[in-house]
Amino acid sequence: MTNNDILRRIRYIFSYSDADMLSIFASAQSSVELATLHHWLRKDDDPKFVNLTDPMLALFLNGLINTHRGKRDGEQPKPEKKLNNNIILRKLKIALNLTDVDMIELLKLAGISAGKSEINAFFRKAEHKHYRQCKDQFLRNFLKGMQIKYHDNNPWR
Repeated sequence: MTNNDILRRIRYIFSYSDADMLSIFASAQSSVELATLHHWLRKDDDPKFVNLTDPMLALFLNGLINTHRGKRDGEQPKPEKKLNNNIILRKLKIALNLTDVDMIELLKLAGISAGKSEINAFFRKAEHKHYRQCKDQFLRNFLKGMQIKYHDNNPWR
């Protein structure tokens, strides 16, 4: 999955407006122009499409954490220079205050069966013998479960 695809999906899941998106970036102490945001949200084959870098997606996810959970005291976390699916999954888990059981339920909504040990393996250090790399398909299904829970069943729509 590309960073742009993840950004588009999160925007869709929570029905964020342009102002909401800019506010999320701002909560991570990042200033993003509306035109830049629109270039990131374009489809990959659009001539005005611009790739979203790892540090910018990390800033957005940090802003998502700040927006949903509140800013932590002290210095704000620095955005990662290099992201992988495990880090993205961890940031989504933190932002939404999800437990292992919550994550399993989201995956069930997407038609995927997973246990606590499988979920926990994604959050271990890479050197740990039970560490597991989060593949694109798993992250895609997790986002699909989020969509079913947070977008499709939204009572205010």
